[in-house]
Amino acid sequence: MKITEDMKLKDVITNHVQVAKVFKKYNLNCIGCKGADEDTIRIVATNYGLDVQQFVKELNEAIKEAKN
Repeated sequence: MKITEDMKLKDVITNHVQVAKVFKKYNLNCIGCKGADEDTIRIVATNYGLDVQQFVKELNEAIKEAKN
């Protein structure tokens, strides 16, 4: 399953624990935050001044690396 910018943060974290390293890289404490249930990847990236496409790309790369 490919991560998209419209996916809920909680769904991404729950289904792909390997993305935690990407969140850590950007010092995002989203894992376990109360906004994780409602916020999308796009909202998180925008709120923290990240390039949405780059952030999504890195999340998908983390999943791909874990499969190899």
